[in-house]
Formats: sequence, C-alpha cells, structure tokens
Amino acid sequence: MLLRLRDIARFYGRRLVFSDISLDLSRGEVLMLCGPNGAGKSTLLNIMAGLVRPSSGTVLCNGELRIGMVGHHSCVYAELSALENLRFWAGLHGLRLSDKELTGMLEHMHLAAFAHEKAGTFSRGMTQRLDLARAFTVNPDMLLLDEPASGLDEASLAVLRDETAAAAGRGAGVVLITHRPGELSFSACRVALLENKRLRLYDDFDAFRHRSSEERAC
Repeated sequence: MLLRLRDIARFYGRRLVFSDISLDLSRGEVLMLCGPNGAGKSTLLNIMAGLVRPSSGTVLCNGELRIGMVGHHSCVYAELSALENLRFWAGLHGLRLSDKELTGMLEHMHLAAFAHEKAGTFSRGMTQRLDLARAFTVNPDMLLLDEPASGLDEASLAVLRDETAAAAGRGAGVVLITHRPGELSFSACRVALLENKRLRLYDDFDAFRHRSSEERAC
C-alpha cells in the first residue's frame, strides 16, 4: 500500500465538494479517476499529493514518497530549455542523471529535436509533453496525472500510455484523471467514479464500462 484515504471530506466554505471518500493505492496499480466537471476530481488528486488538506478524514502514506505530478497548470519554466527543465527537476529530487539520460526521456516524448530551445516557445501540446517528461523523469513512487491527454496527438497518446504502463511496471502507483476513459484505459486498472459527492470503485475498466443503467442514473 502506497497511499490510504479514509473518510475524506472536503468543503470550500460551506459548500461540500465530496465526503466519505475511502480508497487505497498500491504499488504497480493504475487507478483511473472519472466524473463530471466540478465533481472534485482535481481537488481529490491534490489531497493525494499533499497540496490540499481534507476538511476531515485521514491520509496515510507508506513513508516518504517521491511524487511525479502533472496538474492543470504546467510546472515547466518558460525561460529554461527543455533539457534544463528536466535537469532542474531531477536535481530537485536528488537524482543525478546525465544529459544523455535526460535527452533519452525527451526522445521518448518526441522532443529531442527541441532539447535546447526555451520552453516558452513551445506549443500547448509540446508543453504538455515536456511536463509529462518532467514527471516521468523523477522516477516517482506515485504518479498523479490530471487530464494528461490534454493537447496530445495520437502518437503522443501512445507514448503516454506506454510510459504510464512502464511506470506502473516499475512499481509506481498511478492515478490519472480523464474525461475520455476509453483513450487511456489499461487492462489491469481500476476505475473510480466521483459524482454526486461520492466515490464508486470498479475492479476494472470493463466493469465500469458495463455498469448498470441504474448506476448511470445515480
């Protein structure tokens, strides 16, 4: 077990976002987090990352976890090159990676040709790929991805799927938010549906896809 949430609730002022959220995240697991806009998915991801405190409930971590996170706002520094961005974030996590290793990650994300260009000149899709490269480079214990497919073309989506599966294969626990679950489904993932202030868990993507009409109406 990497992370355990028990009876989590979150208010913004007097507005209840969600309550009674309990789940475990294990090593090597991919958990897909789905739900309508405004359901609180990003808030829940930020609670998992330790960036937001729950209003009640407990969050338990298995020791100090190295977290790779891609949120709504990029953590790419516009004045640094793509390579300098990865070098900075690797160093921040105490990783001594060679430029060859860092360039290899850029190559995975189809950015090697732009390694020495300032990130501020990148398109939305290129910035997203660099942000993903940053998260994968730190070799995280827990990988938290908020709409990671945003701005990606089909080739980049394939890379995202491959790199996410590889991270899970190395033992990382992965949580990803998506409004398009079919594009990012994995054969061995669980699905968490957050709606109506509650969380419902499905053992796999097929169970989520074939959930009953009664559940869909809830």
